[in-house]
Amino acid sequence: MSDTLFDYFTQVELPTPTLGADEVTRLFAQHFGLDVDLQPLGSQQDQNFRVFPRGESTPLGVLKLSNPAFSEAEIAMQDAAAAQVAERQPALRIPRLVAGSRGAMAAWWPSSEGRIHARVIENIAGSTLTGSTYLAPDIVARMGELSGRVSVALADFHDPAESRVLQWDLRHAERVIELLLPREPDADVRATIIAAREPALRVLAPLAEQLPVQAGHFDITDDNMLRPPGGRLPDAVIDFGDVAASWAVGELATTLSSVLHHDGASPATTLPAIRAFHALRPLGEHEADALWALVTLRGAVLVLSGREQVRLDSANEYASGALDREYRVLERAASVPPEVMAQVVRRALGLPVAAPGSGPDASPLPPFTSPTALDAGTVAPLNDEGAWMHAGTLDNAAFAAFDTGSDVAFLPPWRPILTGAPARTPSAPATIPTGVTLWLAEPTPVLGSVTRDGDALVVHGGGEALEFTAAGGLGPEPMLPARTRIQVTRRPEGAPAAPPLVEAAYADGWRAVVGDALEALGLAGHVADVAGEGDAGAHPDSAAMLARRERVLAEVQEHYYATPPQIERGWREYLVDVDGRVYLDMLNNVTSVGHAHPHVVEAAHRQMRLLNTNSRFHYAAIAEYAERIASLLPEHLDTVFFVNSGSEATDLAIRLAMAATGRRDIVAMREAYHGWTYASDAVSTSIADNPNALETRPDWVHTVDAANSYRGTHRGADAHRYAPEAVAVIDALADSGRPPAGFICEPYFGNAGGVPLPEGYLAQVYDAVRRHGGVVIADEVQVGYGRLGGWFWGHEQQGVVPDIVAVAKSVGSGHPVGAVITTRAIADQYRTGGYFFASTGGSPVSSVIGMAVLDVIENEGLQQNAWRVGQHLRRRLEALMEQHPIIGAVHGSGLYMGLELVRDRSTLEPATEETALICDRLRELGVIMQPTGDYQNVFKIKPPLCVTIESADYFADQVERVLATGW
Repeated sequence: MSDTLFDYFTQVELPTPTLGADEVTRLFAQHFGLDVDLQPLGSQQDQNFRVFPRGESTPLGVLKLSNPAFSEAEIAMQDAAAAQVAERQPALRIPRLVAGSRGAMAAWWPSSEGRIHARVIENIAGSTLTGSTYLAPDIVARMGELSGRVSVALADFHDPAESRVLQWDLRHAERVIELLLPREPDADVRATIIAAREPALRVLAPLAEQLPVQAGHFDITDDNMLRPPGGRLPDAVIDFGDVAASWAVGELATTLSSVLHHDGASPATTLPAIRAFHALRPLGEHEADALWALVTLRGAVLVLSGREQVRLDSANEYASGALDREYRVLERAASVPPEVMAQVVRRALGLPVAAPGSGPDASPLPPFTSPTALDAGTVAPLNDEGAWMHAGTLDNAAFAAFDTGSDVAFLPPWRPILTGAPARTPSAPATIPTGVTLWLAEPTPVLGSVTRDGDALVVHGGGEALEFTAAGGLGPEPMLPARTRIQVTRRPEGAPAAPPLVEAAYADGWRAVVGDALEALGLAGHVADVAGEGDAGAHPDSAAMLARRERVLAEVQEHYYATPPQIERGWREYLVDVDGRVYLDMLNNVTSVGHAHPHVVEAAHRQMRLLNTNSRFHYAAIAEYAERIASLLPEHLDTVFFVNSGSEATDLAIRLAMAATGRRDIVAMREAYHGWTYASDAVSTSIADNPNALETRPDWVHTVDAANSYRGTHRGADAHRYAPEAVAVIDALADSGRPPAGFICEPYFGNAGGVPLPEGYLAQVYDAVRRHGGVVIADEVQVGYGRLGGWFWGHEQQGVVPDIVAVAKSVGSGHPVGAVITTRAIADQYRTGGYFFASTGGSPVSSVIGMAVLDVIENEGLQQNAWRVGQHLRRRLEALMEQHPIIGAVHGSGLYMGLELVRDRSTLEPATEETALICDRLRELGVIMQPTGDYQNVFKIKPPLCVTIESADYFADQVERVLATGW
């Protein structure tokens, strides 16, 4: 070991020490006076062991045998830096030197490989983020926070050894690449490195002298952060082996690079870490601009260094095992140009963003007299009735404009387009056009200084270029064809070439770099305002809209997801956000026959043009609809009340029971949810909806045990005991002089995630209630209307007939329609308490919508589809259950299913936190899913009844991916 500070460029080859375990244990006992057991740990250039006192399971610490190339001064500096971070950031767990009976466990060892420095550092309990599993946004943010905390702690750290020259010091990245690139034997790797290096160095060159320098850890990566045992977020930083002075922003660049190889990671997914770092240690504008160039160069150095180390030391499994993920780091870092990411970072941090240019002053096309701007965004009428799924929709719209006299139709850049977007994607698709799309009514010459670049015509001027390309190519003359898609992109000198479409996350960055071609074509003044956003930016500000919502809506009126997508369109089993991202809706039993079904829409539209009024007027639709609903039930259930929601339906059903019997006591099953009105809330005892539900019931509500055969009081074969116990409660009420007016429950345990009631349960309970003169209510709001597949109504699965049926949600497929169906005798008893009306319950529009929904269910065989697709999905999920212990059970029937997640299949400890995180990850993968059940640990699988096998497979595939790669 030299006393000279290490200089990588004088000693490129750094083989790791390779002492055998026997020699290490002998030297350890000799120098530190302790017999130990060893557990080898990986390292690229040092040799590490976790050490245990002989025969014990609690580690003494981590033995680090430093590479002989490093001086004693450098090793001492590492320990001093760790000590300062530990002192300045007491919330962080930082390893220090371990003291033994002979003092600090640090010494020079005369080994078989020469003199080597050994020291024992505290073993920090927990687990690293090593591997390439998924990192959630909060974990990524914590990584940036840890990096920022260490940077702040070391801001005033100085040491004579900090001037050491390491290959990981990003100030030397260009030299490292120049040194190692010729030694790389793989031509494809060399080409990838070169393609990534050049734009990064171009961005970095004018900034390098402006970047602040300080001492830093410079290896705060996923390998060197630890979560506490049982914890989720890392709180420890280890391995101070790369401490040196360098550009301060390199601390963050190193951390970001370690995010990029993880499942689903992209440059955009690192933004939470950048924001968290900036909140602690603000980045200057030069640092923000240089950051992504440094991340890219870090990726290049990782790839070349790792491959060099493996060629040098083929037995180093730590280095060889990292090669694939290091290559992913480089590929993903280079997937977005550094100048584009600089603008993305600036916007994320609230720093000034470059104003986009407009291109050459003079248009290279003759003036247009009647331009038509097309709108292909999420809410554009162009995309109605699923037209967004068809490739020819945009062309047809352009040609229609020609039929009305337009000489050019065009699609503006920088506005999201839904037309042509894919339906199921695990990452956000590219939906933002970077250039103008033109359709010309007649062939049109291109004016100005025109050159050829492959298949493109390029017009130069003012240090910029406009590039014209056409579907099918362009002829030899500078002439643009008619009735053909033509792409026009702007490219300032030195700017990267923009792809035709980019993801919304990068659109503002690209726009700031390449600008807008509209003005150069003379079309800027003809852009119609799209969705009220004008020309304010590449896409609507969903965060601002969410803030507006939260300012004016009551906090208790929650929304799905902490940071929800702004959904503005639905079609079949799909939901679409304002950026044109299409999500698979596996949750929405409200829109039972599918979003925006044309038959339902047309029925509503036609009736709105005719009449929509108070339901006490006389019109045909209400009678026709009531007849349709009553015909779906046994003959004696012949009388219908119309309301607006499931809450109102169950509320009215309870009032009917009270009026029919002259009593006020109601028996309800625990853990159920029936609504938010006074009466429906009174019988709702789900602690997920109200943690104090059982303690706050009025005295007229009496509950029986939740008949959940999976996690209830009686499980499996013992579930038959629920019914006799419920009967005993009913009998006891009657014996006490308070016989119940009625009993209410879902005939299929929906709130628990679709758990069937034990066989014969309702028959026994219904008999008991009726024996005492009460009536029975079936809450079919969630499980009725064909959703179970094998039965149209949930009560049919139990082989019983209720006295009152309450139904909503599905009956209007998103329109507020609810109904209560009962016997004429029970209905007539309600007259004793006055009269009933709901102004819009059963209104003309509601009635025709209700009938249209029934038409679709019948004509398109949606009940049969629910059975067929549900059975297929059940098989897929049960197969996953065999592979993943977190799946405790697959509940349900048809398209009312529940996937219950548990931490232990024996204790059934609910995996509540995991379920929420998995749902968040599924949203990132393009699937809408939410938890249900008292413990919020069950997937609420209730897609529109039109969902396809292909969509069910996509859902199962993404669940499988999450369970395999993390959440």
